Amino acid sequence: MKRRLAAAPALLLLAGISVAANVYVGAKGWRLYYGDAEAHLNIGRRVLDSRTPNGEQFGTVWLPALHTLMQPLVIHDGLWQSGLAGSLFASACFVLGCWLLYLTFRRVFDSEAAGWIAALAPGLNPNLVYLQATPMTEAVFLAGFAALLYGLVVTEQDQSWTGLAIAAAGSLLASLTRYEGWFLIPFAALVLLVRSERQRGRRTAAFVILASLGPASWLAHNWWYWRDPLEFYRGEWSAMAIYSRQLAAGMQPYPGDHNLPVAARYYWEAARSVSEWGVLVSATAGLFALWRRWHWSIAWLAIPSLFYVWSIYSSGTPIFVPQLWPHSYYNTRYGLAILPLLAGLTAALVSAAPRRWRAAAAATVAAAGMIPWLLNPAPDAWICWKESQVNSEVRRAWTREAARFLKGHYRLGTGIWMPFGDLTGILREAGIPLREALHEGNRPEFDSTLARPELFLRQEWVIAFSGDKVATALQKARRKGLVYSCWKRIEPKGGPVVEIYRRGG
Repeated sequence: MKRRLAAAPALLLLAGISVAANVYVGAKGWRLYYGDAEAHLNIGRRVLDSRTPNGEQFGTVWLPALHTLMQPLVIHDGLWQSGLAGSLFASACFVLGCWLLYLTFRRVFDSEAAGWIAALAPGLNPNLVYLQATPMTEAVFLAGFAALLYGLVVTEQDQSWTGLAIAAAGSLLASLTRYEGWFLIPFAALVLLVRSERQRGRRTAAFVILASLGPASWLAHNWWYWRDPLEFYRGEWSAMAIYSRQLAAGMQPYPGDHNLPVAARYYWEAARSVSEWGVLVSATAGLFALWRRWHWSIAWLAIPSLFYVWSIYSSGTPIFVPQLWPHSYYNTRYGLAILPLLAGLTAALVSAAPRRWRAAAAATVAAAGMIPWLLNPAPDAWICWKESQVNSEVRRAWTREAARFLKGHYRLGTGIWMPFGDLTGILREAGIPLREALHEGNRPEFDSTLARPELFLRQEWVIAFSGDKVATALQKARRKGLVYSCWKRIEPKGGPVVEIYRRGG
């Protein structure tokens, strides 16, 4: 009982950090800077708020955990428009994930101080703290990953089925949040097979069956709605298909594509940028401390980072950092996968100190980790925030202008034809329900309208990017006598042209 009560302060501190960050990010208007945050929020909303509300609205590529979690809140207009419907669950997962790292390394090294630093290494990182206040999946995956690891450690130490249940639940959350969660399952099974002292075959089989429900359900989802269980991997909107189209259009291959040293270098630069030198120095020192207190969990923590290096090498997954060509920002948040590994290494360093000095060692390591951020406290120093700010500037401008126009002209019930994607942010900002729009999630009506708008287009309004499939189909139909006039054309510098059409002259 005393040990359980000792874990409460860490939980309360992490909750305080999360609440403060949510208030700050919301007040600054940063919650939906990431285009992916906007998309996650709107995918979650369209499951219920759609002309055809059903499971198809989850789509094919992004896994459904966050979209499912936000269902009770995202239907509330205010929580949807502010983005809070998605960020609340990301924040809860951030608190849970960091706290589970505390519990894990308190057990592994039999040290409260080691547990504390394992929680604070990611819990005080401004990049992760910012992302957990947005509808992004990094914090959700952290919770699943940490729960899986904690369950494996409990199973090893207590030989209990409770630990196995925790590990299976964590694996389900991780594998329904990000694809690296699928990659973890065989490694977890191997740990159970090697570290279980009794009933290892039964434990391993039970885990594999339960953990595989996540990938299996997504394969079934893709088969049921698109007749291809691998639609997420090779379908029209898969990363592979998009990359292939870009290469066919003459784009240079991404850095690291089938070049392992370059892939490793780009990932390392992203990892270094999100963590900075304070915690990296402490983690490096922790490597040398491990010779006395090695534990398999440290190697386990490296698996997500290795997955990203492999993805850059084999799957056309790009990471761009400003210090390397093409000197821009893209997917820098993938570097956050290294934070649990750094947490484990700093915990190892603290546990190597004499017991009476461990609290002081933990405080010193935490201070060292915070020094770079305190020396430069501006958000420009947080590479994930900077990426979201730079890459969204144009999108936020045209979204705001288009939403302002629709607020003054659109009447509910008249209908909008549009592609689902970045343009959906216009409806959210204008407060227009998604069921007012006909988009790709409303098959077969959308497909019929796209093929023959002169026959099937019934909506009064059309929103499109100039030259996209909706705009192209509308232009062809106008030449056949369909009367739609362009009421608003937004031409942002350095961005796509947004066109808003209305039926009639």
